[in-house]
Amino acid sequence: MKIQILGTGCPKCNKLAEVAEAAAKELGLDYELEKISEVKKIMAFGVMMTPALAVDGKVKVAGKVPSLEAIKELLKA
Repeated sequence: MKIQILGTGCPKCNKLAEVAEAAAKELGLDYELEKISEVKKIMAFGVMMTPALAVDGKVKVAGKVPSLEAIKELLKA
């Protein structure tokens, strides 16, 4: 599973990366965490608000930092 954090490195982007990684570890997932900070690449996902979370190339949430439980649900789906 590839977890991608789309954002320019702001505090919210870093928090999303932290929470997503914690969720993946709690679920015992085999994952790779990638941070995408280049604006052109972020826009290629169709994201207009950061931070955003993509799983295997599909955007799951944008413009906010969901709770640990919410991210766990997104990763299980």
